[in-house]
Amino acid sequence: LEEVPLEVLRQRESKWLDMLNNWDKWMAKKHKKIRLRCQKGIPPSLRGRAWQYLSGSKVKLEQNMGKFDELDLLPGEPKWLDVIERDLHRQFPFHEMFVSRGGHGQQDLFRVLKAYTLYRPEEGYCQAQAPIAAVLLMHMPAEQAFWCLVQICEKYLPGYYSEKLEAIQLDGQILFSLLHKVSPVAYKHLSKQKIDPILYMTEWFMCAFSRTLPWSSVLRVWDMFFCEGVKIIFRVGLVLLKHTLGSSDKLKSCQGQYETMERLRALSPKIMQEAFLVQEV
Repeated sequence: LEEVPLEVLRQRESKWLDMLNNWDKWMAKKHKKIRLRCQKGIPPSLRGRAWQYLSGSKVKLEQNMGKFDELDLLPGEPKWLDVIERDLHRQFPFHEMFVSRGGHGQQDLFRVLKAYTLYRPEEGYCQAQAPIAAVLLMHMPAEQAFWCLVQICEKYLPGYYSEKLEAIQLDGQILFSLLHKVSPVAYKHLSKQKIDPILYMTEWFMCAFSRTLPWSSVLRVWDMFFCEGVKIIFRVGLVLLKHTLGSSDKLKSCQGQYETMERLRALSPKIMQEAFLVQEV
């Protein structure tokens, strides 16, 4: 893992503080600079705040003061509450926030997910929202995490969490046609094996890689994702496919459909490592 030297981190923090304190000015005039700084990684101490600014969830919260508290007090739809309840202990079970059943982290996760089912009753709850909400809660309080989740579901990944998964299927096809350009070898192999993109990219995209990559890489990918949108998710997917299936010697050990799927389920740690992955993206 690349450790950022302390003085560099301090410099970055002061630059980010200046940006966050003059956000509108920066967004209007220096968007390119913001993007470069997100690519370098947001300082951990300011990450939660920066994500709220980048996603527009801070503005959303200010426009809807008291809305989360209002939803929080409502009982919620029993069919969703059961499913949410069952999913709570599966999210980052080794993280101190979520380790104990009924602890603070799990309670907040329940509140955020329940509030979303009331905010968008026509969508309800989708299991892939739980790890997303959990990552947000590690960086911000429940109300802020809720509005950030709303932005992800509506602005960044619209249609991903609806029942029929049409948006995911469409993006799977887009990913596959982009792969043709990025890595013809991987493209040809997946075509020959008749492996539909939905089989390997669903969890990647719907969970924004939070269940796939090592933690330090997840944070760096999310920093860029909040700044540049869904294209970052596509890029990460393309990098993983290219470096897993993109050359004839890599394909020696995955001749069939089963072996190929196994390889995509157990990606090489080297290609998921923060320094390598971010560079490639």
